[in-house]
Amino acid sequence: MYLFLTTDAAAAGTPSMGTMLIPMIAMIAIFYFLLIRPENKKKKQADEMRKSLSLGDEITTIGGITGKIVQVTEDTITFETGEDRVRLQVKKWAISTTAKMEAEEAARTKKK
Repeated sequence: MYLFLTTDAAAAGTPSMGTMLIPMIAMIAIFYFLLIRPENKKKKQADEMRKSLSLGDEITTIGGITGKIVQVTEDTITFETGEDRVRLQVKKWAISTTAKMEAEEAARTKKK
């Protein structure tokens, strides 16, 4: 008898499966729209920027080195730094921004 009463009391106090799923689905949707989706958009933009690199573009690497592109291959970039014309060869994934991107970003922040 005691076991029967405690089981009924415990069952009466627990929420149904539907009421537990709604907050979980809402949290997943919030994480998707606030964290995952913007990050995927940034990755896509960076990939497009790296694919569109051409000779003469001013670039900045993820290490902060700046220069002008002198050669583009399928997966590497060769660029010159400064007046001493030192040439460096890096992988395309190491390019963080171009001068065009920085100018667009500055114009966008200036409008706000």
